[in-house]
This record gives sequence, C-alpha cells and structure tokens, in this order.
Amino acid sequence: MSAMESFCQLIGLNSDEFSKQEIFILEGIIFISIYQELTELFKSRYKTYFRLMKLNNEMENIMFETNFIRSLINDILSTEEYSLLGIANYTHLPEDAIYDVVVGMNTNPSLIFSIKIIELHRTVRPQLYQEILKKISDVTNKLY
Repeated sequence: MSAMESFCQLIGLNSDEFSKQEIFILEGIIFISIYQELTELFKSRYKTYFRLMKLNNEMENIMFETNFIRSLINDILSTEEYSLLGIANYTHLPEDAIYDVVVGMNTNPSLIFSIKIIELHRTVRPQLYQEILKKISDVTNKLY
C-alpha cells in the first residue's frame, strides 16, 4: 500500500476518487507537512545547542534547510538498522555520495537522492510517520 493510500484511509477518503493531478497536489501538501513536522522534531533535539549559539528562529530555519537530509541520514544511522554502505545499497548511490552529505560537504543533494533518503527514513521510523500522518489527518479533519 502506498503512503498516499495509507493517508487517504487514515482520513477516511478513497484515493481512487482523486485525479492524478489532485493526488499530485495532495502528495505535495503531505510532503510539506511531513517536512515541517520532522524539522520541528530535529529542532527540539538541538534546542540546547541553539540556545548556546544564540541562533534566532530565521537562522535555525536556514540551518535545518541546509542540513535536513543530513539529519535524516544521521537518524537512520542512529537506529543501527543501516550503515553508510547499507544506505548506499538501498538508494543505489555511491557510498561517497552519502558520506559527503553526512559530513556536510554536500548540503544540496538532488531531489531524487532526497526522496530515496526520506523513503528509507520512513521504513526505519514507521511509527514516527504514522504519528505525523495522524497529526496531519487531525488538522485536515478540523478544517473541513
């Protein structure tokens, strides 16, 4: 079952009722929402660091935009389900490419690379994504 089908079931919709264009738009909205939730999660982990560095909200946002995929990779590695080589095998990318993102040499990975990392992150943290989708569903239901 695709992530879109799961989300539609969660909020009580039939994904077959949407056109391809509507599904594309809905996927974009969900992607943005997931990005925002994950960013907040990672920010909470670095709260003390931000306070010590005296970073304002705008500087924090810039830092996370720059290091978002890096944070996901580090979170994947922290589960010990995948090593750098394992991530490289899963994404079909060279281990050096993964390493460059992890150490901060590449702060602008490609969209395809980013999507693969997000997909992998979703497989190692399924409960987190279920919680995020539930939160999105709750907000969506309040709007309508």
